[in-house]
Amino acid sequence: MEVLSATIYPMLVMGGLAAIYALGLGIASKVFYVYVDPRIGQVEELLGGANCGGCGYAGCSDCAAAIVEGKAPVNACVAVGPDKWEAIAKILGKTVEAGERKVAHIMCRGDRQKAKRRFQYMGIEDCRAAALVSGGDKECQYGCLGLGTCVKNCPFGALSMGENGIPVVDRDKCTGCGTCTRVCPRGVPKLIPESQKIATVCNSHDGPPVVKKLCEVGCLGCGVCKKVCPEKAITIENNLSVVDPSKCTLCGKCIEKCPTGAIQQILPA
Repeated sequence: MEVLSATIYPMLVMGGLAAIYALGLGIASKVFYVYVDPRIGQVEELLGGANCGGCGYAGCSDCAAAIVEGKAPVNACVAVGPDKWEAIAKILGKTVEAGERKVAHIMCRGDRQKAKRRFQYMGIEDCRAAALVSGGDKECQYGCLGLGTCVKNCPFGALSMGENGIPVVDRDKCTGCGTCTRVCPRGVPKLIPESQKIATVCNSHDGPPVVKKLCEVGCLGCGVCKKVCPEKAITIENNLSVVDPSKCTLCGKCIEKCPTGAIQQILPA
């Protein structure tokens, strides 16, 4: 009998404790329950999945939650196209605002043959690290340092290093997430409308005398392009020529007159 009691009592105690814990967990699950809208998961499945930050949120989960809660637009994820935006809108019973897709373009042609260098950089192969060494080895303080930081950080593999040491964008792969624009210490990559065909491929804001000394292909900010443009599609902003794609008719007069070839036709007409 004593042996039986020594076996049964501990089992009863353990069973009682288990029941109490189970009851406690059940109550806690009710008290601390947080409702998660199932649409968040549905929307997240339609997003880019790269956690690139192009939407302005920490990751795709946060972006999906913001879209469902109405804190972000249906087309907040720039890594996907109109078809996914339409699918998200259908889930939420909303409409999606049409907007032109943007792609990255490297606004510098000053490679090692065309742009002067102050010294030979021998440090870490990263543009941000190079920029910490006296501002970088390139004389032009606005030009591409050519160490491929944008290439290494592109979450969609849309960038590669060209033979001349300047990054090249694959427009078919580029989602316009803006990662390259954020990691470049000199802001050389820019997001432009996908349809834009003519642009000033330069990032310098130095005046004509300085640019002439530092780079063969830099924009002088001389204003010749502005004078010859019949549509008034060009302005000079802080010593840099800026093309308004909504006014440009692709007449090509600015390209013909640019003394350094800084204005380029970046897409076929």
